[in-house]
Amino acid sequence: MNQKIEVVGAGCPTCKKFYELVKEVASEIDPKITVEYSDDISKVIAMGIMSIPVLIVNDEAVIKGSTSDVLKIKDAIIKGKISEEDAGCNCGGNC
Repeated sequence: MNQKIEVVGAGCPTCKKFYELVKEVASEIDPKITVEYSDDISKVIAMGIMSIPVLIVNDEAVIKGSTSDVLKIKDAIIKGKISEEDAGCNCGGNC
């Protein structure tokens, strides 16, 4: 599986927790998958996204907002499926 996977957040505990969960799920799918973390919020803003953290797979936002739904994360990584709903932390780095 050759994918570019990134979590973009504000560095808040919610964003970091989401990143750790995404790393776990990605590792279960394929131990060779690397997940990067960025706190470059301008990237999210440029994509027109108002919720963080954001899971980006191959330069497409597939999950917007924090979620602990492992199946949703796994599906997003495997299929690169764009979420129709925001999971919704919207902390802006304040949680």
